[in-house]
Amino acid sequence: MLARAALYRWGWRRVTRLRLPAVAVGNLTVGGAGKTPVSAWIAAWLVQTGARPGILLRGYGADEPLVHARLVPSALVQANPDRERGAELAREAGADTLVLDDAYQTLAVGRDVNLALVAVEHLDYAPWLLPAGPWRETWGALSRADGIVVTRKRAPAQAAAALAEELAQGRPGVPLGVVHLALTGFSELRSGHPVPVDGLNGRRVLAAAGIADPESFADQLRELSGTVQLVAYQDHHRYTEADVAGLLSAAAAVDYVVVTEKDAVKLRPRWPADAREPLVAALGVRWERGQGAIEALLSARLRRPRSSTDPSTTTL
Repeated sequence: MLARAALYRWGWRRVTRLRLPAVAVGNLTVGGAGKTPVSAWIAAWLVQTGARPGILLRGYGADEPLVHARLVPSALVQANPDRERGAELAREAGADTLVLDDAYQTLAVGRDVNLALVAVEHLDYAPWLLPAGPWRETWGALSRADGIVVTRKRAPAQAAAALAEELAQGRPGVPLGVVHLALTGFSELRSGHPVPVDGLNGRRVLAAAGIADPESFADQLRELSGTVQLVAYQDHHRYTEADVAGLLSAAAAVDYVVVTEKDAVKLRPRWPADAREPLVAALGVRWERGQGAIEALLSARLRRPRSSTDPSTTTL
């Protein structure tokens, strides 16, 4: 990555400029930093400003396009490993702005805003690069970021604030925010009937999660519930009939089965109509610092007229 970044920075490898303003969202590790909820938040914010965003995904795993389509119904979701082609398809469908989910390391595609997410929980990860560890790049890669967002799930607010202060050192002028990725409520899998966030108080819960960090999901539920048992699958897990049968059997011993939105889009067509519905957890983006600064960055770079020589379009 160091060599590739240098080749693109020095102009020895070509950066393709997209025909629409674009923000790339990504992180330095493999999964679990909150790319999907933060990308969805950006798309929803763009809708509120009057834009028609297209959300571009690599297409790895059939769950993420469905999740984005449910989170931001008015966005145009394109899953395509060719980001340039995906951008053209989104533009042809009516998009006027692009959100590139998980594209921090996609250096061949230009962007107007490079937004790096840093999860507090990832500080506990082994400090090794792939394939020995979970890190895609070193901390030095944050030099490519136009804005940085510290995210936390189960970590305390003080830890997120301390990390934000550390990252702010030596990066004057770079907007920096802190987000709590919190459970904000639940809904039944099929009916969509809402259940308030305190509806799990004192209840026995079976958490099923095929995401990058299932333990964080279980810990978030433990803050709301009495007893939580976790059934963890690999990220992007494709549920089989045997998986569903196992969850149905385990559900007899608990008050609720709770799944993530990422798992719900795959379980919904498989879950028996006559069985008690699982609850789908809603993960909300709660800003604890810097929301205005990040919004100002997005507004300045994405909502302004672009000239053919605008240098921000080739930001890496």
